[in-house]
Amino acid sequence: MFDPADFPEPVMVSVNDVQLEVFEAGQQNAGKPIVLCHGWPEHAFSWRYQMPALVAAGYHVIVPNQRGYGNSSRPAEVTDYDIEHLSGDLVALLDHYGYEDATFVGHDWGAIVVWGLTLLHPDRVSKVINLSVPYLDRGEKPWVEFIEDALGSDFYYVHFNRHPGVADAVFDENVHRFLRNMYRKNEPPREPQPGMALINLAREETPRGEPLMSERELAVFVSAFETSGFTGGINWYRNADRNWHLLADVEPIIRQPALMIYGDRDVVPKSDKLAEFVPDVEVVNLDCGHWIQQEKPEETTRAILEWLEKQAGQNG
Repeated sequence: MFDPADFPEPVMVSVNDVQLEVFEAGQQNAGKPIVLCHGWPEHAFSWRYQMPALVAAGYHVIVPNQRGYGNSSRPAEVTDYDIEHLSGDLVALLDHYGYEDATFVGHDWGAIVVWGLTLLHPDRVSKVINLSVPYLDRGEKPWVEFIEDALGSDFYYVHFNRHPGVADAVFDENVHRFLRNMYRKNEPPREPQPGMALINLAREETPRGEPLMSERELAVFVSAFETSGFTGGINWYRNADRNWHLLADVEPIIRQPALMIYGDRDVVPKSDKLAEFVPDVEVVNLDCGHWIQQEKPEETTRAILEWLEKQAGQNG
């Protein structure tokens, strides 16, 4: 387990009309930036195992709490969490540090943001590494409508959109219980649950499965969400259809070299179209659930470093 005392102290960085809480390491490695983007309901601390290894490999590691999380700004308007704002924050973060481009790594919603960033600002992304959530092609229907047709109106993704504020309030009232029950290792694999089943994790007294982290590690997440609440992060979901429209006229192919890391026990399905939209992609499968970089930290870090080394060799 990781000692939270070993995690870097944050700095507040002004970008794109908001303040981001940024955890940084390897400043001495200027010129090799790598930006790590967390998902929901997470925090920059979710990358705690990868940061030291990336610094040792010569990277300047930049890990923001994105808007809505931790001590970063939490705008009131739902539309302030769309893909243009989220990707704009990352572009402005590069500008702050003086970088033209960087390798971007995303997990869960962080992966969705990195895919969108790469489409909207391809000149600012040199390489893509994403975990759990593959590239999502637009299809013919907006994403929430598509998911509702496939999984029903009670599926959490749809529920967050159709019933604004309901899940937020339940999670806010039960922060420790929800996160303790959420952060479990997915073994054996579980089928996707309907929306209220996810919300009811905040009410379950007895957690299921093996805990993902120690109580000291969990306390970092609990403290952060007691400060921020959950609405900012859930507002990312509430922009899914808006993002679908914003990306309508964007060339949909990811040209950068990409690494996709899946967890074989993850409830998020793998994509059978990934290579269509990300032609220069390598896929790695790990025997774990959804919280890939925390559940299999050594294997995840090794996969990332080996791929980066391979890319450096090809470019060198």
